[in-house]
Amino acid sequence: MATLKENRPIPAPVNADPVVVTAPEATSETRTRDRIWAATRISLGWVFLWAFLDKAFALGFGTGRLEDGTVEYLGDAAWINGGSPTFGFLSFGTSGPLAPFFQSFAGAAWADWLFMVGLLGIGLALTLGIGMKIAAWSGAAMMVFMYLAALWPANNPFMDDHLVYALVLIGLVYANAGRTWGLGGQWSQLELVKRFPILR
Repeated sequence: MATLKENRPIPAPVNADPVVVTAPEATSETRTRDRIWAATRISLGWVFLWAFLDKAFALGFGTGRLEDGTVEYLGDAAWINGGSPTFGFLSFGTSGPLAPFFQSFAGAAWADWLFMVGLLGIGLALTLGIGMKIAAWSGAAMMVFMYLAALWPANNPFMDDHLVYALVLIGLVYANAGRTWGLGGQWSQLELVKRFPILR
């Protein structure tokens, strides 16, 4: 009668050289992808930064342009001179079922500060490639709130640029877009960032 042999793993030789797995060199396609994501990151960073600058100083693009077309630079509409960056949109640009909710805090000081600090922080983080997780998720939340404030889109049953921006912002995090043309690599090596990965 045949006996069954135990199946025991064969131990590796003691003096065997360890297998070293090296990362493949970046291909031209990978470099191109990283550069496209980096350019997208910087472009979105500028969108947020410019919105902050225009509203803070009334530079005449979205803020400070009078009815006759002239621009009142640093005028009463500028946030630094007491103008409200949220009043116009929340009072007159909202629509749909959630409009009364958003209109209820149009021009409130806390809403102005939250909005402006958000624009500045998100814009700087995206432009520099640091704090991408917080910046991208905060920016996506801001875009979703702006979408909800103006339901429903005029030219589409449900999709508009705010939702597209939100998706792209989240994509930046998972593409590690802060490392190319940014300070993301150096930022991630800081002890504080290593300790709290949410800061990456």
